[in-house]
Amino acid sequence: MRKKRLASFLAAAGLLASTVPLFTAAQASALPTEDLRAESAQSTPSDGVQADAAYLRQKPAWHRCSAEQPASYECATIKVPLDYRRPAGRTLDQAISRVRSTNPAKRHGVLLLNPGGPGGTGLELPLDLGEVVPAEVAEQYDLIGFDPRGVGASSPISCGLTDAEQGIDRPYHPGSFPSDVSWARNIAAKCREKAGSVLPYITTRNTARDMDTIRAVLGERKLSYLGYSYGTYLGAVYTQLFPGRTDRFVLDSGVDPNLIWRGMFQTWATEAEPAFARWTRWAAERSGEHHLGESPAAVSKTFWDLVARADRDPIDFQGEKITGDDIRGARALFFYPAQVTPLVVALKDAADGKPAVTPGASGPGFGMKRALAGASGPAPAEPASDNAVAVLWSVACGDTDAWPRDPERYRHDAVRDKAAYPLYGDFASNIKPCAFWPRPLEPQTPMKVRAGVLTVQNEWDSQTPLASGQGLHRALKGSRMVLALGGEGHGVYLADPNSCAAAPVTAYLTTGKLPARDITCRTTTPGGERQGAPVKPLPIPSGPGRF
Repeated sequence: MRKKRLASFLAAAGLLASTVPLFTAAQASALPTEDLRAESAQSTPSDGVQADAAYLRQKPAWHRCSAEQPASYECATIKVPLDYRRPAGRTLDQAISRVRSTNPAKRHGVLLLNPGGPGGTGLELPLDLGEVVPAEVAEQYDLIGFDPRGVGASSPISCGLTDAEQGIDRPYHPGSFPSDVSWARNIAAKCREKAGSVLPYITTRNTARDMDTIRAVLGERKLSYLGYSYGTYLGAVYTQLFPGRTDRFVLDSGVDPNLIWRGMFQTWATEAEPAFARWTRWAAERSGEHHLGESPAAVSKTFWDLVARADRDPIDFQGEKITGDDIRGARALFFYPAQVTPLVVALKDAADGKPAVTPGASGPGFGMKRALAGASGPAPAEPASDNAVAVLWSVACGDTDAWPRDPERYRHDAVRDKAAYPLYGDFASNIKPCAFWPRPLEPQTPMKVRAGVLTVQNEWDSQTPLASGQGLHRALKGSRMVLALGGEGHGVYLADPNSCAAAPVTAYLTTGKLPARDITCRTTTPGGERQGAPVKPLPIPSGPGRF
């Protein structure tokens, strides 16, 4: 059960989520004054944390999280400043959790965990990861979970969005672009109206400050960290704000700091193209089984003919109408050839009037649209809250002022990228609410401080593609990278028990020694074949964006 929950955490965790000149203040510290002075030269002057602030002297009131969960899993709530420039002002709840080290005699410190997002909840990660973490890691660390500010149990925010307003996948068409602009403008307006006093402070920099507050109230001199996906950018920002507090950091499935955040949407389009080409080769090699074409070019033609056909006349499948845009919007599935091929075959059969069964889907109400979105079960009974998508836009729009403000720029880019990257280019570059968001309160965090951290990456990751992970590694001078060639899926360490990356990551967490050089290994099955697709592929961006 816990392993399934871990898979769902990593699947739900994905990417994403406004401003005045930044202030200068000393960083938070549980260290003596002389140690703070000694390390101040390593710290950026803009971390915004006051070393003598009262909130740093809190003592968490740990308690059993619930009667249904193990007694070893403890929870607490502390307070963090809404605005770190005004530490005595308004506060937010910060929900934290822990599972203690299994061997106090070997305890090294705490390992803070983040599943990604923006908008991903991490409170139960100590339980989920605790079941799969190597024994030597469990001995050395208290595993610490937290819901980032604005998420879940940490003063959750809402923009009051309807289900229809929460989707981010909007393909470009000349006739619908005015409604896309209205959608983006309306999201920004509703967020300002509903949560305008809080949204400007739901940013990666402030969440990194919250991480350091957690470190301080736990009485730790330094912080170790395991962050996935968006959590890699969060961890990278922490290394820049608090280099003297950074201990053993593992950044798994990397976000390129130079692409936040519009560029990260756009990398979904650019990197879907080589994944699509790989899929056409895979399907062509199995043409006798799937009958999509005997060459990559033939498979590609079959696919694009199907898209054009669905655009002209939506495909009737199990009572749903599937358009070409629905099919193109499934760009993430093409990173998993064994998963996407039966779906394409099923759609083609339906278009041809043949009986078709969605592979892996059963029961009433499943629906091909959910299958295209990477789902593997019935739809939830209740509509989801907009908490995750509210945090997504808060972070994506509030971290950087690089978003274009002119709708015509988005139109131009969507037309260009639809031609250059036909699978997903127009989705990626179409207008977003950030075009109408208030200006950020702080500038984007530059990656200038050396960071001796370990980055980890699968070769075929749909949400933070290889190019993004390599960009993170380049940006963090002094980092090392473990690249799993052949690895599929979003999330490597602990997510894939067969990954060749597992051993070097465990070695780093238990010794604190980075590899002497970057490591490139190959993830294989026991039979020596390339790693197969996961049983459940990650969902493509539907609702909250996921990096």
